[in-house]
Parts: sequence; C-alpha cells; structure tokens
Amino acid sequence: MTDFNSKVKEAPTGSPFLVAQVCVVASLGGVLFGFDTAVISGTISMVEAQFELDKMEVGWFGSSALIGAIIGSMIAGSLGDRYGRKSILIVSAVLFFLSALGSALPSSFSLLIAARLVGGFGIGIASVLAPLYISEFSPANIRGRLVALYQMSIVIGILLAYFSNWGVLNYAQANPDGFGGSGIFYRIMVSEVWRAMFGTEMVPALLFFLLLWTIPESPRWLVKEGNTNVALRILERINGKPKANTELKNILAALSKKGGSLKELAKPGFKKALIAGLGLSIFGQFTGVNIIVYYGPDILRDAGLNFDGALKFQVAIGLINLVFTALALWKIDSWGRRPLLIWGMLSVCISLIVIGVLFSIPSIPSIWIVVMLCVYMASLAFSINAVIWVLLGELYPTRIRGRAMSVVTFANWGANFGTAFLFPWFVSVIGMNAGFFVFAGFCLMATVFFHKMIPETKGKTLEEIEEYWRNQGLQEVETMD
Repeated sequence: MTDFNSKVKEAPTGSPFLVAQVCVVASLGGVLFGFDTAVISGTISMVEAQFELDKMEVGWFGSSALIGAIIGSMIAGSLGDRYGRKSILIVSAVLFFLSALGSALPSSFSLLIAARLVGGFGIGIASVLAPLYISEFSPANIRGRLVALYQMSIVIGILLAYFSNWGVLNYAQANPDGFGGSGIFYRIMVSEVWRAMFGTEMVPALLFFLLLWTIPESPRWLVKEGNTNVALRILERINGKPKANTELKNILAALSKKGGSLKELAKPGFKKALIAGLGLSIFGQFTGVNIIVYYGPDILRDAGLNFDGALKFQVAIGLINLVFTALALWKIDSWGRRPLLIWGMLSVCISLIVIGVLFSIPSIPSIWIVVMLCVYMASLAFSINAVIWVLLGELYPTRIRGRAMSVVTFANWGANFGTAFLFPWFVSVIGMNAGFFVFAGFCLMATVFFHKMIPETKGKTLEEIEEYWRNQGLQEVETMD
C-alpha cells in the first residue's frame, strides 16, 4: 500500500477531518486493548472446568496476557521512537489477530496461555503508542478530549467483549445440537464456547490493521527523524499554515535541547514527572478496576447470581462505564484533569468501602451489590480511567516520550498483573469483603498522592508542559542551593 505520508497535501486551513480520522483509527487500538482484556471474563469458569485448574492456575490464566503486555510496553516506546508510532501499531494489530486465532484453537492449556501472551504483547504496544500517537496529533485546546477518546475506546472494547460473550453463550445454549452435534465448529461454537468468545476478536483486529494504512505518521516523530517537510505539511492539515509554522518551531526548539535518553528523567523536574506517571500507573491498577473486568462474573456469582445473570449484569456495568467515560470526555478540557482525578477518586474510595460492607452482610440482596458496583464503575470512569492516558501522553518531552511512556506503562501492567494473578487466591484466603476494603485503602492513598503530585495540563501545548517541568527542576536546584 502507498504510504500516506507521501500523499500529504498542503492546506490553507486546518482539517478537523484528518485529526478525527487519526484519532478514531488509533483508538481502535484501545478497542482491541479493552476487548482482549475483558473477553477472558466470560471464559474463566469454563476453562477452569475443562482443564481442571486450581486457584493459582486460574490466576495465571486470568493474568497471563499481562506478562505479554509488560514485555510489549517495555519495548514499545523504543520501537516507536526508532521505527515510528504507526509502523509499530501495525505490528500490534497483527499480534491481536494471531492471538485471537490461537486462543480459539488450542489443544492444551499451555497453548492457550501462549496465545494469550501474544495478545498481551499487542496490548502492551497499543497501550503505549496509541495514546502517545493521538497526543502528538492533537491541538492543545482539545487534546485532553481526543486522548480521552482512547480511554473511551477501551471502554467500548470492554463492552463489546461483554456483549459478545453473552451473545455467544446464548447461541450455544439455544443450539445445543448445532453444527450436527460434532466437529470443530461444534466444539468452538457450542460445546467449548469459550473458544468462540476468544475468536471473535479477529474481526476488530483485521479492521485495525487495514485502517492503520490510511493515516499518516506522527509529525513530531517525523521532525525528530529530520523529515521536516512532510511533518510541516501534516501540521498544516491539522492547524492551518500560520499555526503549523509556529508549532514546527516549538517542536524543533524542544528537540534541540540536550538530552534524548531516559537518563533525562533523573534530572530535577523530570524526576517529578516520572514519579507522577508511575503513581498514576500503579494506583490506577490498585483501584481494583481490572479485577471487575477480568473476574466480574465470578464476583457477581459470589454475590448470588447465576452465570447467565452475571454476564447480563456485567453488560450493565459496562454500559455505565461507557456513559460516564463519555461524560468525562465531554468535561476533561473544560473542568481540567485534576478535579476529575481527585474528586472522582474520593468517590471510588467510598464506593469500595460500601461494597466491602455489603459483602460482609449475610443474605444481602444481590441487587444492592450490583448497584454499588455500578456506582464504583461510574466513579472510576469519570476520574482516573478517563484521565490516566491523557496525562501519561502529556507529561514527557517529545524526544523521550516513547521511552518514558514505556517505563510508566510497564509499571501499569506490572501492577495489573500482580492484582489479577493474586486476586483468586487472595479472596479465597481473606474473603471478598476484605479484598474491597484493601482496594479502598489504596484509593485513599492515591487521592493524597494525586493532590500533591499531579499538575493541571489543561490547554497547554506539549512543549509548554515540558517547560513547566524544567521550571520545577530549576526551583528544586535553587532550593538545594
């Protein structure tokens, strides 16, 4: 296929269509991210029974993709800095497709784990490069909204996985003798329906792969690589000629400053940026959000629902997630990142405490736990879930943004793996109620950390944010002197 970069034409005014096209296509990486992480929720009990897994093996199955995500996030930034954001996102699309195919056809638990690891590798790459790519394309006044679109796409992917799981299960239950009652399609669609749940991911993976060829490379990456003319033409299409020239000068000025290695993050100012990003990433997982994504049906069954009812209510929780993510998307550039983050986290903390109390009361009606899980998910969607990828894409200098994103995203996936792997064993030892109380404690600590460490980036260009951290570093040096 012809490279889009070679066909970029000059435009006298900015092109909202180009920005929208880039953001929508890149956000498909988020759809796949969400789908791949959530689809497993409907398969856990069936895979556990089929392969006769113990609780530690269940935890390994639930978290295996996260090992791939950790590895993918570690190298995605360096690969993206070297070969371009778009090229490596294409690689991630291929990995998603191969994982979906492999997860639908394994003959053993080990092969299933291998396929999940491949998918996790794709997730890790997409989680680093998709929000970074959107951030580098977006005008400052709407960048928060556009990068938050990535979180919205993750939520859409999660919801699609919930609907897909529910629909595939209903088909299998309604057609117990489908496909003649034998053969590979009978196994995939009826008797071992978890295979079909995984296989449905091939459709969005193929779409992502094809659409990535229709969008250009990041203009900031092109400038870093010395391809200034093509970068300028892309900037002109985004902002129009006058703003494009100014933005190009700002990018060149930022890139001309000494640095370019991760050692720069150890300097005063940027060290605070690193700590802020690490805190966002780790506390973002210690809210327990992905426990609901991975083990939601099991939690709802523990609350007293049957499997079909659990899948239905998980769809409802997914819809709540989508609605409140959309609200956050609407308000993030007018209200700012900090208010959503801090006040939302307080609400998350309170809802977790209430859920823990409800699980402590014998014979509590299931509906009350479902309602509070919806409140909990709404609070998350309106706060850290919407804000985290926006801030992580904004905090670091252009010349090392990819590698810095890898560091903080690695921390995110590491914390994700730890919680997902240990959760089945953890709640079997201390109980479901105590598990929610532990997450509430982490959320309280997170609220204090965010209030102290996270700056407001609303309306600032990426270069202005970089200058903010430089000024913070100068103040630290002056204080030490």
